[in-house]
Amino acid sequence: MERCFQLARKGEGYTLPNPMVGAVVVHQNRIIGEGYHRQYGKAHAEVNAIMAVKEEALLADSTLYVSLEPCSHHGKTPPCTGLIIAKNIPRVVIAVQDPNPVVSGRGIGILKEQGVEVTVGILEAQARELNRMFFVNQQYKRPFVILKWAQSKDHFMDHTRTSLQEKMPAVISNRITQTIVHKIRTQTQGILVGTRTAMLDNPQLTARKWHGPQPVRIVIDRENKIPTTSALFDGTTVTIVFTGAIRTDLPNKGVKQILLDFHGDTNRQILQSLYKERIYSLIVEGGAHLLSSFIRKNMWDEAYVETSDKMLYRGIKAPEIEGEEISTKRYLNSVQFHLKCQTTRNFL
Repeated sequence: MERCFQLARKGEGYTLPNPMVGAVVVHQNRIIGEGYHRQYGKAHAEVNAIMAVKEEALLADSTLYVSLEPCSHHGKTPPCTGLIIAKNIPRVVIAVQDPNPVVSGRGIGILKEQGVEVTVGILEAQARELNRMFFVNQQYKRPFVILKWAQSKDHFMDHTRTSLQEKMPAVISNRITQTIVHKIRTQTQGILVGTRTAMLDNPQLTARKWHGPQPVRIVIDRENKIPTTSALFDGTTVTIVFTGAIRTDLPNKGVKQILLDFHGDTNRQILQSLYKERIYSLIVEGGAHLLSSFIRKNMWDEAYVETSDKMLYRGIKAPEIEGEEISTKRYLNSVQFHLKCQTTRNFL
């Protein structure tokens, strides 16, 4: 099963919104086929593992290990349970049931009805952790929320600025942590910033330093202050604008505007809208006010907080956050803290 997890991670970022899944076919304690879900809409892990077996006759005396319950319904691809049964595979070992309440247990039930010996729950905790985003999506019907920021040693995020021309943003991250952030961007579907960040930094919000899918760029612009010349509207990838009034001067291609009621809970509305847009994972990158609003309302799942050895002495104070520490890693002159919210909630 650990090999299944290794294989599954090869699809990280490419299977969204589907989970990462790995599968291994074993005959007499020897792996004879393995595969993983490579890309959304493409063949599932079980199919790739089974088709990798060179001697098909061995399948009738083999065990299929898979990190998530095989699907039993027609989606982008045919159900994997049908192939398992057709190939006469007698034993299937599953790490964890599919969390989707509509289909959870159906694949297992179909296999058992056809005489397949099914074992469930091998390394289940690790399997849930592997696809924590997918489990939150399916069980709570909301996006998985990741907070991210970099701060100085004295806990400032930036200089105090009024425009990009006045002063450049404080450089806190180093070349390694910048690359790591871009990697994380490829593993999530959307990236959100507030109006002030968009105007002061003119960010591209793309994954330029890591190969992989580009996230949807998302910005809050209540009063339509962001200029049409902003990098967010350059058409290189899709941008969603949450606004108080639809504007007519934005490009029609690659830009979608969504109205918010700014007298209500905007965080909740944003997450509800993104879920409807099939954006199931979100990085909130700034600024400090936006990040703090998600922390204050306890609307987050994980956070990446980079603390540099640099001192700023004054400026924009970084948010304060408490969570369960997943990992702490030093990269050159910075330490990156990876935190997890202690309680997973359905905050929609």
